[in-house]
Amino acid sequence: MKFVDEAWIHVKAGDGGHGALSFRREKFLPRGGPDGGDGGDGGGVWLVGDEGLGTLADFRHSRRHRAERGRDGAGRNRTGASGADLEIRVPTGTVVFDAETDEVIGDVTAHGERLLVARGGIHGKGNTRFKSSTNQAPRQTTPGTPGEARELRLELRLLADVGLLGYPNAGKSTLIEAVSGARPRIADYPFTTINPQLGVVRVGPDQSFVMADIPGLIEGASEGAGLGQRFLRHLARTRLLLHVVDVATTHDGGDPAAAARALVAELGRYSPELANRERWLVINKMDLVAADEGAAAVERITAALDWDGPVYAISAIAGDGTDALCRAVMQRLEALGSATADAAEPPESGDDRGS
Repeated sequence: MKFVDEAWIHVKAGDGGHGALSFRREKFLPRGGPDGGDGGDGGGVWLVGDEGLGTLADFRHSRRHRAERGRDGAGRNRTGASGADLEIRVPTGTVVFDAETDEVIGDVTAHGERLLVARGGIHGKGNTRFKSSTNQAPRQTTPGTPGEARELRLELRLLADVGLLGYPNAGKSTLIEAVSGARPRIADYPFTTINPQLGVVRVGPDQSFVMADIPGLIEGASEGAGLGQRFLRHLARTRLLLHVVDVATTHDGGDPAAAARALVAELGRYSPELANRERWLVINKMDLVAADEGAAAVERITAALDWDGPVYAISAIAGDGTDALCRAVMQRLEALGSATADAAEPPESGDDRGS
């Protein structure tokens, strides 16, 4: 199924049922009085998280959704049945916007979580409600109110702890395949990855985290070059970014450090908040440089970037250095998830550089 991470739908809650105008007419009760019942409430529209869904593709052909209307009231003080709520299944990680105002309505992040996006109409009152000592034969009723109608924009943001960032062919897909059960498409040409990929990385008993790989960025992505920036939204929920750099070559055979700086600039144009998120440098494809040149290449890249954060030199295809990287990531995520996350410091990585 084609991966779709954005969709527009129209939702309409059910209208409330109208109140009834009725008088009791039975033998021996010539003045039975009013007996019009109230209408029923209209059904609401709810979005329900479903972890079994991974895309918004179902909404390409199903864009209009309407809940059931409340039934009208009837004589003998019979109340109309309320309309059934409409539940629409969406993937966990779906953010819901009002398409007209771009206001965030809510966020569905857990399986079974329900979000009300359109409230049903209120029932109308039957004429029984208006009976009084001075108005014993009321002919007043009220209609049910209309249910809410909305144009919604659904945006899927993958739920991942760690996001991979890098140029095409930096080895991000190879890395996520090496450390998790994900099986992305891997080839020796740019933009092999055209859809986001998720993988669960298991470090030890009861220790695991989710890693997300998105299509690679290139310089000018903010102006639509390459696949643009549409997939960067999937990094919005991550707590840690791994900036994967190809030690041997880049997309144009130039300087790895220059490519890294250009990518960070594109990230800043998309979201300053994302650009300021904690980011580690992962220098990949160390198997392609001679052993005596590997350490010098790492030093050259980090010096050119003026990098003072964690650095890991790995070979994803050979598996060298990936275990140390994953253990350090797990340690950092546990620190970020603790009550003292703000005071936690990233682990030192000087001794973890491999070739």
